[in-house]
Amino acid sequence: MLKEKKYFLFDIDGTLSVGTTLYDGTKEFLDWIEETGGRCFYITNNSTKSRKDYVEKFAAWGITTEEAQFMTASYAACLYMKEHYEGKKVFVLGTPSFLEELRSHNVQVTEEAEDDVVCVLAGFDDTLRYEKLIKACELLFREGIDFLGTNPDLRCPAPFGFIPDCGAICRMIQDTTGKRPYFIGKPNRVIVDLCASQCKGTPEEFLVVGDRLYTDIACGINAGFETAVVYTGEADEEEVRTSIWKPDYCFDTIRDLYEAVRTEMEEGRR
Repeated sequence: MLKEKKYFLFDIDGTLSVGTTLYDGTKEFLDWIEETGGRCFYITNNSTKSRKDYVEKFAAWGITTEEAQFMTASYAACLYMKEHYEGKKVFVLGTPSFLEELRSHNVQVTEEAEDDVVCVLAGFDDTLRYEKLIKACELLFREGIDFLGTNPDLRCPAPFGFIPDCGAICRMIQDTTGKRPYFIGKPNRVIVDLCASQCKGTPEEFLVVGDRLYTDIACGINAGFETAVVYTGEADEEEVRTSIWKPDYCFDTIRDLYEAVRTEMEEGRR
């Protein structure tokens, strides 16, 4: 079935790269997909960067992209907040880049516990300060304040291992306030649907690739697409055996996936 794939939806952190370092085989794979008439999309729950930021990050790796190829949890949050909270004030626990992206979609954001706030939106915030958490909790102890998170990931890959992600931040707030957040990003299928809407392909032509079962793989399954996991991030063979989220394909690295796809396609042409 890999020989039928044309549209590849890649997670980034732990799948294609870690920090500022690309994994071996990533650039070759991405270039090969585009050269053979395919299309790459990047579906990340990392809400610290805007789509513009990612275009610049990939350019530093020598990879040319455009904003439409990136479906981030922050972008999905912008669309969701615009649809459901337009004209209402939202307290945001997030990076300056995330706040800027929300404002560009005409979302009224604040970092203060103001009286007219109707919602608390938490993202993966590497600028997190304790006073931000205090303000978020103060708001959520009020009646009628909604609680949303960009993504449920508990940890994010780092060069030395992992760091707390949005899900871990939200869990801390939930344990304090008793309020459970609604998550906008993966495994919510909306991010995959936004990519698929740009193509005219059949479901068999799509492959969702990631390193985390409960977000990346679950998102692809929820959207009805085949999935592939790589063991360079959070998931490992034992987790695949015990998880309810079963990928269609498993590979040690992104290079291994690249070699498998290329081999099947080349054999199919003979």
